[in-house]
Amino acid sequence: MTNWLRFEHQNHIGFGSLEAGVITVFEGDLFNNPTPTGQTLALDQVRLLIPSLASKMIGLWNNYHELAEKLGQAIPAEPLYFIKTSNSYLPHDGIIRRPLAYDGKILYEGELGIVIGKSCSNVDTDVAADSIFGYTCVNDVTALELLQRDASFAQWCRAKSCDTFGVFGPVIATGLDPQNLVVKTFLNGKERQNYACRDMIFSPAQIVSMISREMTLLPGDVIACGTSAGAGPMRSGQIVEIVIDGIGSLRNSFESVEGKTI
Repeated sequence: MTNWLRFEHQNHIGFGSLEAGVITVFEGDLFNNPTPTGQTLALDQVRLLIPSLASKMIGLWNNYHELAEKLGQAIPAEPLYFIKTSNSYLPHDGIIRRPLAYDGKILYEGELGIVIGKSCSNVDTDVAADSIFGYTCVNDVTALELLQRDASFAQWCRAKSCDTFGVFGPVIATGLDPQNLVVKTFLNGKERQNYACRDMIFSPAQIVSMISREMTLLPGDVIACGTSAGAGPMRSGQIVEIVIDGIGSLRNSFESVEGKTI
């Protein structure tokens, strides 16, 4: 298992593998046989960036049996998904900010994220599994009241794509079995979510295969696998932390306008 990250150090952007607080710096293409430079850095010497330059982030709705049962939702025949645009991306330790024109609830949603390592289009599940580079933590932040603000049109992209709402990191972990992973979310240190990824309706390989029938997935793209029970609202000044053993902890603060609740 390897944990990969991107970082900024002395105005230079780079990437490398992380072990025991030490970054081994690599060069080349993260997804195509990168080579070590011989340089190492301490984790506390760098500023972490989003771990991949995703051309798109795709998020699933209704992909856990427990939450579907709780909400009375039918089990879907295929993945139900939306897009989070690139302006929303936010790394570990970044600040989630309320949009100036919105005063409704803003939700955290802790999720497992798939990171694509190979371009894939219309692939079967075996090829899809081989196209997955690794996994990351995702906080799929949502402006809840925007979803149904217009009765004639569900505004998924708008509600999900505000600046700072696409939070992922801190690393991409390779060599993990997603069936063994558990997603936990903490709000100001109190556990709010704790659910097993084996409860997914569609597995990561199925998700990648079925989405690839409709759009080409590119190296670095992120697919958030959906959330389960326990997602909820954040208040200004709170810290939200998504923890997945084997990947790590994605920690961010939430602030309303300049730290003031609207």
